[in-house]
Amino acid sequence: MAFRAELRPLIEADSRHDSLGLGCAPIGNLYTAVGDDDAVATVQAALGHGIRFFDTAPNYGAGESERRLGAALAGIDRDTVTLATKVGRMIVDADGTEVPVGGSGAGLVSDIGYDAVWRSVEGSLKRLRTDRIDLLHLHDPEDVDAALSGAMRAMIELREQGVVRALGVGMVRTAPLTRFAAEAPVDVIMEAGRLTLLDRTALDELLPASAAHGVGILAAGVYNSGILADPRGAAYFDYHPAPPATVSTALRLEEACLSAGASLADAAVQYPFQHDVEGVIVGARTPSEVEAFVASANARIPDALWSELDRIATG
Repeated sequence: MAFRAELRPLIEADSRHDSLGLGCAPIGNLYTAVGDDDAVATVQAALGHGIRFFDTAPNYGAGESERRLGAALAGIDRDTVTLATKVGRMIVDADGTEVPVGGSGAGLVSDIGYDAVWRSVEGSLKRLRTDRIDLLHLHDPEDVDAALSGAMRAMIELREQGVVRALGVGMVRTAPLTRFAAEAPVDVIMEAGRLTLLDRTALDELLPASAAHGVGILAAGVYNSGILADPRGAAYFDYHPAPPATVSTALRLEEACLSAGASLADAAVQYPFQHDVEGVIVGARTPSEVEAFVASANARIPDALWSELDRIATG
């Protein structure tokens, strides 16, 4: 598998991992504060491994993720990387005032209106230090009908004008994503945590609908917030402490992986590729975390293990 043409750099560079992307929420201080130098080093580590796809958003650190990603890529030929960001949230100061264009802030407010998309993209371009967005996602819209009539209309115009190369929608919930795949002129859908070893609900309707309409699938949230990376030390599922039954299943999955000479994290990163996806996006906040998920992507997993993991997860 590999990213479709619209999601690939305009100039082919070192792309040893042309179906892997770096998720940049962690360098926006997700869960833990990250310094600018560490954020830059993380992006540079991804580049060193041939990763050329970078996914960020205004609401990752209220602008900080985009700002740091832009700083990390300064001096890199823009045509050799792919930048994905999102619209749907406006950055505000602590008093609720919208920040100046291109600034960072203290919080966010939801806004999926037509005009808000244009303002959001203008701010993202400044923070990212670029003149275009390769992939623009609508980020977790609560009202599909309002999003289709407001935000999506602006996004289509941005694509027509060449400010944006491709359009997508990124969400956790599969039902709205299925509607967008069928009703919106999007290039890709990015599901988060619904095509994993523990949660396979994207297989029910989303993947078939996307395939029927020629919409690509990007898989994010492959660790389900941590439990599939470390079910003992990071037993979180969808950003909350995992229920005991979920922890039990994860531990059984881990045992099966270890018996087959693999790790649970290896299988978690590679699982979406057992289905028709174009790419897997994995978040990292340090160079060592980049090293870890790249190693997982490269790990050998016996074919028989997938059947055993399916049995455990669905039995």
